[in-house]
Amino acid sequence: MVVATLALVGLLLAVYLWLWKIGFLGAIACGSGSCETVQLSEHAVFLGIPVAFYGVVGYLAILVVSLLGLQPRWLERREPTFVVVLLSGIGVAFSAYLTYLEAFVIEAWCRWCLVSAGIILLIFATALVESFTARSTGSVLSVDS
Repeated sequence: MVVATLALVGLLLAVYLWLWKIGFLGAIACGSGSCETVQLSEHAVFLGIPVAFYGVVGYLAILVVSLLGLQPRWLERREPTFVVVLLSGIGVAFSAYLTYLEAFVIEAWCRWCLVSAGIILLIFATALVESFTARSTGSVLSVDS
């Protein structure tokens, strides 16, 4: 449930940034950050697709797998947790790359991007702990998690 909740929050954030990037929203709410600078940089598009859309797809996939793992027939299976570890690990690596770009190339910080990086890191850590717990207890997504 923790992973599903974090994935839902991340999904909503990524949808917000993606909708802004494709022009469906007005000014981006960022406080005193440099969100527009980051979002308008050439690095906000990867392989012709807005970076925020990768977040939408990634968080949605993690949400679906984590909810699947909560279903009775999957509660004792390890696969959902391992898929979440894999997906979130890719997300952490991609977020680290994007954070590097913010710090050393763009030289501006997007608060929403940093929040998203924190969310995917929390998902990865939670799933990783769960995968080790599953090995020692024999279950993956137990009711107690």
